[in-house]
Amino acid sequence: MARQGKALGRWLPTIGARVTLSDSRPAEALVADVESFAGLPVAFALGGHPLELLDDCDVLCLSGGVPPTLPIVQEAQRRGIPIANDAQLFVERCPALVLGITGSAGKTTTTALTGEMARAAGRTTHVGGNIGDVLLDRLPQIAPDDVVVMELSSFQLELMTVSPPVGAVLNVTPNHLDRHGTMDAYRDAKANIYRHQRPDGTAIFGWDDPVAHTMSAEAPGRIAFFSVQEPVTRGAYLDGDRLVLATDDGTVEICGRDAIRLRGMHNVLNTLAACTIAWAGGVPVEAMREAIARFTGVEHRLEPVATIDGATWVNDSIATAPERVIAALRSFDEPVVLLAGGRDKKLPWEPLAALAAERCRAVIAFGEFGPQIAALMEQHVGDGARLETVRRADKLDEAVALAREVARPGDVVLLSPGGTSYDAYVDFAARGAHFRALVRALAGDAGR
Repeated sequence: MARQGKALGRWLPTIGARVTLSDSRPAEALVADVESFAGLPVAFALGGHPLELLDDCDVLCLSGGVPPTLPIVQEAQRRGIPIANDAQLFVERCPALVLGITGSAGKTTTTALTGEMARAAGRTTHVGGNIGDVLLDRLPQIAPDDVVVMELSSFQLELMTVSPPVGAVLNVTPNHLDRHGTMDAYRDAKANIYRHQRPDGTAIFGWDDPVAHTMSAEAPGRIAFFSVQEPVTRGAYLDGDRLVLATDDGTVEICGRDAIRLRGMHNVLNTLAACTIAWAGGVPVEAMREAIARFTGVEHRLEPVATIDGATWVNDSIATAPERVIAALRSFDEPVVLLAGGRDKKLPWEPLAALAAERCRAVIAFGEFGPQIAALMEQHVGDGARLETVRRADKLDEAVALAREVARPGDVVLLSPGGTSYDAYVDFAARGAHFRALVRALAGDAGR
């Protein structure tokens, strides 16, 4: 019973549904979860997903982590039983404007910043979806004049037959291939964020991303773009050191690039994306400007934790793909001690290894995929590369201890794993929180 499944279990009875929650884990591992439904008309099928559950089933709802290859899902499809998820049900029923955001990288930062822009405009704003709250839990409190900023993952989108009125595809690069199998299938899932829009809907695409750019030709409604490379006719772009918004009524300066408090060109791009999405949602430029000036980022994304003996420790646990680690490394000119590992998603690591040779002084590889990362990185040690050493650790606490040994004044010690957390943690946030606690303990020891 993941958070999305539990939200479904709480909400579905409110519309008169008879609900059975099923989880592959045994009952003894779910005592607290079951107790949280005390007083609600919910039944449980624990320790597996018996196909008999489908005999009296009108709709099968899935949590995001449930793969469509699961036998009960396959059988439901064979029987013609509709399959839905929390995102589908929410978008269908939400009375307010929904601004949907997806992408292989940057969607959490973009979602959070877009929400801050809407709040700065004085709108009652709800931010959630793949991050934060499951929005079904908030549905009874959402009014027609509110605005919803919704992060949507490919896992959620692959089932959806409805699109939000405003839908943004930031970028599409290799990710979650362990789930989707091919890039075509992954791209097809992302396309559901605009595929079912009405002609008066707005689809937004990253101009600089080749896949997202080509997807724009499929949008059934209005389109807009954002870019750091060149001007766009509708949307936000970087003009020298200025962020500019182009609309049908002309162009207006949003702010200078130096107003952005986040590191890295990828965050300039995220800011331009947020401006374009907010504009499509009716947010004025003044509110965009105000939000940009005060926005310092999200937890677990290039989050400074502590400075210990002259080395800066940074939490980037949200980086669960090699491409996101590349973006993080490009944010620093300082020598980096990189902590990378977790569970692999069947993605290419060679481009990251090449960049790590240039940007990293040391790499600490940990977790399930750690040995493979270490073997790849070791090929780049020496031969004029900045990379001096590669160490191996089983768990994150061991990796932190090794990083403490090799870190020097002026270094950045960066947890940017490149893999998922599921070999050791429930999610990236739990991994990032553990890293913070470990680093702060080190900082306390160093201050004694």
